[in-house]
Amino acid sequence: MFFYKMSRQCIVTHKAVLTGNNVSHANNKTRRRFLPNLQELSLFSDALKQSIRVRISTQGLRTIDFHGGIDRYVLSTRNSQLDSSLLKLKKLLIKKGAHI
Repeated sequence: MFFYKMSRQCIVTHKAVLTGNNVSHANNKTRRRFLPNLQELSLFSDALKQSIRVRISTQGLRTIDFHGGIDRYVLSTRNSQLDSSLLKLKKLLIKKGAHI
């Protein structure tokens, strides 16, 4: 299953691309982009018995590990804080009868 966006944004922490300036020693300014540390990886859902492909920042991965897995994170987080792709996963988990 694929649950990640094509944009450079984490689905857990919502970290995205920032812009700023490179400033040289001569004080010349040129535009640059600060990219988040995104990783494309598979997380295993115990309730669905399948792996889920996500594009997630390293801080988002630590958040999921802290909660005890993708299932527990999605079920314990309010709907207003979840990404639309994770809301679909939450509906699948509730339909499957998963609990925290």
